[in-house]
Amino acid sequence: MTTKLNVNGKTVSVNAEPDTPLLWVIRDELGMTGTKFGCGAALCGACTVHLNGKPVRSCQTPLSAAAGQKVATIESLSRNNTHPLQVAWIKHDVPQCGYCQSGQLMSAAALLTANKNPSDADIDAAMSGNICRCGTYPRIKAAIKDAASTLRKA
Repeated sequence: MTTKLNVNGKTVSVNAEPDTPLLWVIRDELGMTGTKFGCGAALCGACTVHLNGKPVRSCQTPLSAAAGQKVATIESLSRNNTHPLQVAWIKHDVPQCGYCQSGQLMSAAALLTANKNPSDADIDAAMSGNICRCGTYPRIKAAIKDAASTLRKA
C-alpha cells in the first residue's frame, strides 16, 4: 500500500502497511537513521519525531496516523549543527553515549517552538519520558535554557 506524507518538508510516498510503525518507515523505507529505536513501547523517547509540530513516539505511531501529515525528524534541525539546540548541546557537552540525543533534541525543539522562555518545570514536563541512561539531565536542562536564550535574542 502506498502512503504519502511530508517528511522534513518533502512529500514522499512509501510502500508499507498502514500499521507499520512510523519509526520503521523513517529508518527502513526512507533511510533516515537519526531517529533511534530504544524500547519499542514509547517509554524511552529515543524515537521522538514531530507530527504536525507535536512530539510523538514514532515506535508506536502507525504510518496511517502520519498519512498526509507533516513529519519532522532530527535531520530537520540542521545539516551542520547550527540549530541553537545543537549548538547548546555541544557547548554543554550533553552527549555521552549519544543514543537518546535525537529524541531529546526533538522534544526540546518542540518545547522551544511553543515556549521560548521555559521554566524549570516547563522543561521537566516537556522532557519527561525522554530517558538518558548516562544521566546528563542537568546538562540537557542547561542546554535548553541556553538555546532558549539564543532564540529569544534572534
